[in-house]
Amino acid sequence: MMNKKELENRIIEVIKTIYDPEIPVNIYELGLIYDVNVNDENMVKILMTLTTPNCPVAESLPQEVKDKVKSLDQVSDVELEMTFDPPWNKELMSDEAKLELGFL
Repeated sequence: MMNKKELENRIIEVIKTIYDPEIPVNIYELGLIYDVNVNDENMVKILMTLTTPNCPVAESLPQEVKDKVKSLDQVSDVELEMTFDPPWNKELMSDEAKLELGFL
């Protein structure tokens, strides 16, 4: 049985397989995932944002995150909350993402 930290890491690995359609970097490195929280019942709460509120994948991207995380055997359920506070900006990107996109 995985502990919470291992499960969080596994969830992050799954999230890293999801890409923003307009930017060739995964949404985790882009900084779109603000928080991943796993409780004692392995219920996962994800706080995420989009690059813009009227992003073309505003409907499908959160659903893809939810479906992929929920597909993990250890996860009992996923609650996904969208926020635009704080609004996303390129400072939230990992150094890897900045390097990939030529910002470093």
